[in-house]
Amino acid sequence: MTFHDLTIQEIHQKLRSGELTSVKLTQDCLERIKATDGRLNAFITVCEDEALTAAAVADQQLAAGHEKLLTGIPVAVKDIFNTLDVRTTCASKILDNYVSPYDATTVTKLREQGAVIVGKLNMDEFAMGSSGENSAAGVVHNPWDTERVPGGSSSGSAAAVAAGQVVATLGTDTGGSVRQPASHCGVVGFKPTYGRVSRYGVVAFASSLDQVGPIAGNVEDCALMLGVIAGYDPADSTSVDCPVPDYLKNLKTGVAGKKIGLPKEYFIAGLDPDIKKAVDAAIATYRKLGAEIIEVSLPHTDYSVACYYLIAMAEASSNLARYDGVRFGMRQDTGEGLIGMYQQTRTAGFGDEVKRRIMLGTYALSSGYYDAYYLKAQKVRTLIREDFRTVFEQVDLLLTPVAPTPAFKIGKMVDDPLQMYLSDIFTIPTNLAGTCAMSLPCGFSGEGLPIGLQLIGKPFAEAEILQAAYAFEQATDWSDRAPGL
Repeated sequence: MTFHDLTIQEIHQKLRSGELTSVKLTQDCLERIKATDGRLNAFITVCEDEALTAAAVADQQLAAGHEKLLTGIPVAVKDIFNTLDVRTTCASKILDNYVSPYDATTVTKLREQGAVIVGKLNMDEFAMGSSGENSAAGVVHNPWDTERVPGGSSSGSAAAVAAGQVVATLGTDTGGSVRQPASHCGVVGFKPTYGRVSRYGVVAFASSLDQVGPIAGNVEDCALMLGVIAGYDPADSTSVDCPVPDYLKNLKTGVAGKKIGLPKEYFIAGLDPDIKKAVDAAIATYRKLGAEIIEVSLPHTDYSVACYYLIAMAEASSNLARYDGVRFGMRQDTGEGLIGMYQQTRTAGFGDEVKRRIMLGTYALSSGYYDAYYLKAQKVRTLIREDFRTVFEQVDLLLTPVAPTPAFKIGKMVDDPLQMYLSDIFTIPTNLAGTCAMSLPCGFSGEGLPIGLQLIGKPFAEAEILQAAYAFEQATDWSDRAPGL
């Protein structure tokens, strides 16, 4: 079976009634992966034996009436989450044989709620990419058109859900890496407020920007997954100690009377006509649902891409310094001394995009350039954050496109890093501001490719975004459609 017609709670009902077992459900998942992943390459590691063992335990818990929110539900996680006794490669040669001695906090939370983890998902190396093409494990393909990218960096996370390989997944979002692939693959992806979900055990790319988020086939499942992983974690110094609401409780509240802002800087001349048409139709739907639509301004949006890439690359340069061939990961050493070993290891272990970002980030942090680049970018970041604070005094939510175009052909932008970076132009500002946002399906292009709608909320207003998303999802049928793999 596939999961496009069922929510997690509906699957749970079948598990409770005995109509379905977790072992059978997990076996179906594993068979689906075997049948489709040769075309998609969404998985780096499939944990077949471990998953079936966990599913058998889940069936025992279900029979005893001890089930929890995710008992028996097959999920998978991006290969950037540390997982006990399972490889964590970050899609990089330098960590090809690294096996973590512990679970990330979010993985622990999934296990505590009874989830069956079937494997680790492909991604852009160290989460550095917008297309799923920068992976030592090979390119990830879009289930809707295998000649196109699925988006990145959580490429496998979105592709696996869209293809019905698993019920839900976890990804990470540093500049749009949950929302953009969710948009390109026609699924639902959520980037929570910075600090809402623990980053402990997640391999760092840019520590002030990274955030863990769920990807699922529908808004209800996304809300449930977010509720499972959210919450304060003393192991993460950036985790925020504030109550986590029941995201499912008021999901059906609707949007009547809500003020939804349209930032004029996001509706630019270069926007693909199919994207504009789909987003305009979504705006009309919200009007019918009783929302008030207001044009607003985020005046520093034009600086966000430059600001983001200075900060992200500087932090990447610092974080990736630990991969030196000494402490863990691969080592290349031909006996030319310590510096020679460093150079050989990092040259062989990192891909081109990672090397590019390390070099740019190191330059931005170097003596004589720090103030001109990194420090200035941090000041601009403050202005961008202030833009959002000001605009949320006028409206409850913001509505924008997720990406300027639908999924593009594999190889189209691989030699043009600047164009690739610009594909995140609508998602980057929320990471700089540290607030929350999500992508949900709102239409298709003339070529049959999914288009995503972005909803942005105030800090820690995840519940409001989910309510607005659910109202839209119920008023349309975009989330009901699935690729014909």
